[in-house]
Amino acid sequence: MIIKDSWLISGFADEKVSPSISLRDEIIRLKKEKKAVILAHYYQRDEIQDIADFVGDSLALAQQASQVEADVFVMAGVYFMAETVKILNPEKKVLLPDLNAGCSLADSCQYDDFKRFVEAHPDHKVITYVNSSALVKTLSDVVVTSSNARKIVESFPDDQPLIFAPDRNLGNYINSVTGRNMLLWNGSCHVHEQFSLEKMLELKKKYPNALILAHPECQSVVLQVADFIGSTLALLNFSKESKAIQFIVATESGIIHEMRKVSPQKEFIPAPPVDSTCGCNDCNFMKLNTLKKLYLCLKYDYPFVEVYESVREKAEIPIRRMLELSN
Repeated sequence: MIIKDSWLISGFADEKVSPSISLRDEIIRLKKEKKAVILAHYYQRDEIQDIADFVGDSLALAQQASQVEADVFVMAGVYFMAETVKILNPEKKVLLPDLNAGCSLADSCQYDDFKRFVEAHPDHKVITYVNSSALVKTLSDVVVTSSNARKIVESFPDDQPLIFAPDRNLGNYINSVTGRNMLLWNGSCHVHEQFSLEKMLELKKKYPNALILAHPECQSVVLQVADFIGSTLALLNFSKESKAIQFIVATESGIIHEMRKVSPQKEFIPAPPVDSTCGCNDCNFMKLNTLKKLYLCLKYDYPFVEVYESVREKAEIPIRRMLELSN
């Protein structure tokens, strides 16, 4: 990751804001004043999703970043998403409300280690999940998201050896549905890795008519009991179109906000993690962003993300290829 110097700070997050100020009104005012666009991932806090200009999964946000006109982009998500926006918009300012908003999956694949891995398999094409740093993307032939991974994998000839990184669970799933034997990097998402099969089956007993929806980043034992497996957007669309009225949702719980908005008559039950007594599984990185931090980053145009041009040019190639193959 190539980010402006102070990676371990949260911008002006400690500044006190008068309780008389409406953060929502101020954000709307600043957006208009600065010609800014807020892009928010489905895993963000409810109030951030509600004020964003565009809410979506990683693919949709990348597509919006490549199409929307704005002077300033605010990525209400995590750092690799902000990097992607900057890669696609090198002349624009890209803000991230909290620079600590990282990604356990991206962090599981460090550039030097992955470079050695790729160089050890020179006959392989490299497919990299979007949950990776800009540096790792420079080693890639194409980037994918969970929405388009199967389609892009199947675009390669059957006899072409492939590396898939960094998520081993998504890679295993794509191997199972395509019949491929991709070489997998051993990374995972701390949220999707932590779902408890035992607790999920207990929920199923409590809600016998509920359908289990699972993201393909989940472990295979969870996917085996799922009624539907898909990307964040695919899970949302399935829940909207299904005649079922109860769903157990095995992905980051932020998506349930949008599910309830589009299907208020239905019930959505978050699948619990192994090591928690709470009934949901949140990404602590995604939830670092708050309405206050969003307001302050717009107010000060800071913290902002930078990607060295030499890195940006190389990383843009596999991202653009993904966008072309996704059309």
